[in-house]
Amino acid sequence: MKKTISFAIIHFIVAFSVAYLLTGDILIGSLIAMIEPMVNTVAFYFHEKAWQSKTLARTQLGNPARKTVSFAVVHFTVAFSVVYILTGDILIGSIMAMIEPCINTMAYYFHERVWQKKTAKQAAAQAIQHLACHHNELKQCAEEATEAPVDKVALNN
Repeated sequence: MKKTISFAIIHFIVAFSVAYLLTGDILIGSLIAMIEPMVNTVAFYFHEKAWQSKTLARTQLGNPARKTVSFAVVHFTVAFSVVYILTGDILIGSIMAMIEPCINTMAYYFHERVWQKKTAKQAAAQAIQHLACHHNELKQCAEEATEAPVDKVALNN
């Protein structure tokens, strides 16, 4: 969920900036910036769930570029629909659908790269911690074995 929230923040900022620049109206820009990213944030959540399926996770389809393209299609559709509904203007809806998702698609790609690196670092740290734990267990077993009394029968054999 942290990943979804962090991307939502980026999305709100971009959506407001583009909507305000296109309309010149702070109210319409604010409405677009609130509604379009909320709809896309829900879409993003389900998009992530779909891409986390075992089938996609095991294939090359899970790379950031392919995920970015699939989310861009969702994003273009949502952006046009929301802006058209709020403004009633096909031109503004079309321009918004081309500009805002392009910027957010680039942001999504870099967001995904950063998130994957963060996840990989966390996994590596957990693996090292797991190995250190087993190393300490083996060391303790070895120490206990050397402290045990020597069996005379074992010595005679």
